[in-house]
Amino acid sequence: MDADGGWAIEGLPDPGQIFAELRELTADNQGVTRAAYMPAETAALELIAAIAERHRLEVSRDQAANLIVTLQGQDPLAPCILVGSHLDSVPSGGNYDGAAGVIAGLLCLIRFRLLGKAPPVTVKLIGLRAEESPWFDTACLGSRALFGELALDLSRTHRATGRTLREHLESVGADIGPIAAGHRLQLNNEIAGYYELHIEQGPVMIERAVPVAIVSGIRGILRLPAIKCTGEEGHSGAVPRELRRDAASAVVTLLHRMDELWLKTIDQREDLVITSGVLSTNPNHHSPSRIAGEVTFSLDVRSLELTILERVQKFLSEQIKTIERERGVTFTSGTEYLTPPEAMDARMRSHLARTADRCGIATIEMPSGSGHDAMVFARNKIPSAMIFVRNQNGSHNPLETMEMPDFLLALELLYQALANKPD
Repeated sequence: MDADGGWAIEGLPDPGQIFAELRELTADNQGVTRAAYMPAETAALELIAAIAERHRLEVSRDQAANLIVTLQGQDPLAPCILVGSHLDSVPSGGNYDGAAGVIAGLLCLIRFRLLGKAPPVTVKLIGLRAEESPWFDTACLGSRALFGELALDLSRTHRATGRTLREHLESVGADIGPIAAGHRLQLNNEIAGYYELHIEQGPVMIERAVPVAIVSGIRGILRLPAIKCTGEEGHSGAVPRELRRDAASAVVTLLHRMDELWLKTIDQREDLVITSGVLSTNPNHHSPSRIAGEVTFSLDVRSLELTILERVQKFLSEQIKTIERERGVTFTSGTEYLTPPEAMDARMRSHLARTADRCGIATIEMPSGSGHDAMVFARNKIPSAMIFVRNQNGSHNPLETMEMPDFLLALELLYQALANKPD
């Protein structure tokens, strides 16, 4: 199919121009910064709202200050379809993470309007706030507010301002009463499903030379952000191996055994990724000639299967005990988080796959290794699906590179999925 996917429509905004305006509006010295509940995020939402209003779409805000753009469907009484993503970014991030999904939803609604067509059911674009975790050290605040999940987080403080989440919500016009009470702002019977288009955040689609992917599920996470291994310091040349309590060697041994488990799991064709993104000796003590007495490190384990995460959790506990005996060290695990995985809705995935085949759009099915707002909707029993767009150079950095022809193919898939009911 042509790269424009039927998007050369008179009066339709140029998506490249929208992305350019968004970048100019929220640029910092390196990339873009749209901090949660701060002026740049608000300005990004207002840009989308202004474009929607120019095309005679209904614009509103929900009780959590998320942006809602509505197009009535052929059956206005039927549960609606939500489509959207977030508009905040990490500090000095890229311009496409999150924003691609909001702009895609907006363009779909405008296309319906320009062609004088109505989708089968009402479609609502939702521009969600505060999806990224750095700002309050927790993620998906805009979507979690819909389901009454923010009450315990209102005292968290913003990394840039030190003000509480409660204060920031109030500053952007959110209705704090029901949020603080843990009330649901959306009910299951009001939403038939949720679609989210997003750039891929890794290299798989580049490697496989495919422009569009359908997400099978979002990996769950077992995270230990600060494990400490304590041994005993000593002179590097004076302590023989059998008398050492070397924290560095103990941690290396543990990570090697975790890597062996990962390889074994891959051989069994099971889904698993393991990362140790933090690994450091104490800078106040470390030296090339000193045996490490203390090492701090993190573990981030992800899988589409909760049973695999639980298996890794058990293996980690067993190996820690074994290495403590072998090496004469002590591990302190600290806080541990376990977020279950969420499968994307099978019916919606099939609908996307059949739609892609009908449109001649090459796709693959793949998991998402990163969390998204779609995970919150799925967890709350809202049928959910995600479309990935090929993107070079990863995400959460200024070098995100989503090519416009790829975006238009994904956009066509999303539009046709909204224009036709699933079988």
